Amino acid sequence: MALEDAKSEVDCAITRESLRGLSFENTFAGVTSFLRRRYTKDLAGVDLAVTGIPFDCAVTNRPGTRLGPRAIRAASALQAPDPPYGWAVDPMSEMNVVDYGDLAFDYANIPAFPAALEAHVAGILAAGAAALCLGGDHYITFPILRAHVKKHGPLSLIQFDAHTDTWPDDDMARIDHGTMFYKAVKEGLIDPARSVQIGIRTSNADPLGVNIVDAPEVHRIGPEAVAERVRAIVGEGRCYLTFDIDCLDPAFAPGTGTPVAGGLSSAQAFAILRALSGIDLVGMDVVEVSPPFDHGGITAIAGAHVAVELMCLWASGRRGGG
Repeated sequence: MALEDAKSEVDCAITRESLRGLSFENTFAGVTSFLRRRYTKDLAGVDLAVTGIPFDCAVTNRPGTRLGPRAIRAASALQAPDPPYGWAVDPMSEMNVVDYGDLAFDYANIPAFPAALEAHVAGILAAGAAALCLGGDHYITFPILRAHVKKHGPLSLIQFDAHTDTWPDDDMARIDHGTMFYKAVKEGLIDPARSVQIGIRTSNADPLGVNIVDAPEVHRIGPEAVAERVRAIVGEGRCYLTFDIDCLDPAFAPGTGTPVAGGLSSAQAFAILRALSGIDLVGMDVVEVSPPFDHGGITAIAGAHVAVELMCLWASGRRGGG
């Protein structure tokens, strides 16, 4: 989109006609849709729908991630209106990307939340679009995975996290952000042999066969070697990627519920994601950004950049590399 077009449209998030094109607007003004994409509930012709899941009722420690989607959107407006750095693909110019708004749910009816979220994502997928979900606490990935598996079948999981989230929990109806991948394995949503967790630095006696590249190993072997290992594990099958912001060291992401020292830098995480270009990614999320514990928007900025990297990674797979 040309600068003149952006000026004439006034506010691209609500007035732009094309779903493609960069948005040359003031970063400090206007509607804070994700990357100034059009806000819409119309998914006709949409390739990727960005949607917020403002839920934090499953946390074990500090709450506040219900405010994460709004903070990530605001932080995304700070990014330069240029093609994403380090990628040969530009999703905003080559794909139809919209901001689908947030999931609407009854915050006081927590048992009804999983089905509401699953239906929300299933509606996006049924329209032929992919979904990039902005959390919210990490429990949200479980209903999101259910929706994706109903369309694509069992998936590989690529998980960036400080915690495995595979601690045992035999009550499938229990809502907890530390046990949902235990349930995902038991329910057959993900294949543990073809799944990998990156950045782990908390103990779990039984990771259920999921492959782990812990944070010390990332520091030791470097991002490119990590990406090679992930590719070897995932293979050419379809995969879902979830990025818990606490994968990053608290120096890069202090605003999260359960920060753990010794994590990845944002540079390391982005290098891994870029080295995974071309994988068959069918869905993705960024979770656990908690603005009440953030400083200067550091964590929200990291979350917004992660979301852009995931968007590019998804687009690279559609192009067959990138």
